[in-house]
Amino acid sequence: MRRPPRDTPPVTSDALLLPTPWAVLLVVTGLWNLLIWPRFWQRIAADPRSRDASGRATRFLTVHAVLIGVSLALGVAVGVLGVLALV
Repeated sequence: MRRPPRDTPPVTSDALLLPTPWAVLLVVTGLWNLLIWPRFWQRIAADPRSRDASGRATRFLTVHAVLIGVSLALGVAVGVLGVLALV
């Protein structure tokens, strides 16, 4: 087999090529994250460890807020990728 010349540009496509079951899994995973994490936030916000005696947010609340925010962002990204793979 002959190799193409090195100056040949790579083949690109605008389509996201992913088998349909994997794309559906990405969409379901994104929806799962969007369903579960807000409910977890409600429990964290109501936890007595979330606020100190003066009512200010504790590190417990801050750390969980960051974790939940990142998880929601990743859930949205994964779900969007799944939808793009299906379209």
